[in-house]
Amino acid sequence: MPTCYRHPNRETGVSCANCGRPICPDCMTTTPVGMRCPECSRQRTVVKTIRNTARRPELTIALIAINVAVFLTEGNFSFGGGPTGSVYEKGALFGSDPVVPTQGVAHGQWWRLVTSGFLHENLIHIGFNMYVLWILGQMLEPALGRLRFGLIYGVALLTGSFGALLITPHSPTVGASGAVFGLMGAAAVEMRARQIPIMQSGVGGLILINLVISFTLPGISWGGHVGGLLGGALAAVLLRLGERSRSRALALAGCVVIAVAAVAGSIAISKSSEVKTSTLVIPSGEGAAPEG
Repeated sequence: MPTCYRHPNRETGVSCANCGRPICPDCMTTTPVGMRCPECSRQRTVVKTIRNTARRPELTIALIAINVAVFLTEGNFSFGGGPTGSVYEKGALFGSDPVVPTQGVAHGQWWRLVTSGFLHENLIHIGFNMYVLWILGQMLEPALGRLRFGLIYGVALLTGSFGALLITPHSPTVGASGAVFGLMGAAAVEMRARQIPIMQSGVGGLILINLVISFTLPGISWGGHVGGLLGGALAAVLLRLGERSRSRALALAGCVVIAVAAVAGSIAISKSSEVKTSTLVIPSGEGAAPEG
């Protein structure tokens, strides 16, 4: 196998699109006409890398603004605890409620699959999610474009809702974490496609740290996080395959199929959980314990 012309000890299967010299990941620069070596990338062709672009992440800014605006309507500005107002109650995600049997996704309140992704428990919750969204948005949106970035975000939001309902169908779930995890998965796919080591880029570490937090700290919807991560990564793979094969319409259709499947699965799980709940018999004198 050829070795990098600047690092003879590194084997590589990628060559500069301009001069043809073999280049390793550290020497690659993505341009509109393919990978280029450092010397060729300094020529007239405008260079576009995953981290370096002049385009503003406008959709990312809009998503952060919407999340903040919705959070302000919830009325809880503390660093701990959670809101209990009507906005939270009408928008939080749960399949069915054993106490109020007419509430939840199982009863046609499908909007909860989306609205829950724009609600947050407290300042720490929204602050952390918006910070990670900003970091990933600056990296991904300029490289992918608004359409593909928004599509990945939307697919991950819905698959995150599906994952949350799959694990805890009766517990209220809120937060942009599922969609943000989806962006992490998409970033990992893009790094790998550009032959940039995932751990070296920092994306791998970010995913691992957040997964550890998801599985170790109580009260966190790890199902929503894993669902969003897988959905975002799968959507990114489809979009990249569509770009490579010039079948963008087919790739977009694939993402729509994933989103529809996530919604259908969420509804099915919610109705199934309602049936199981309705078969429970509470002995006389005992009350049902609320779930956290």
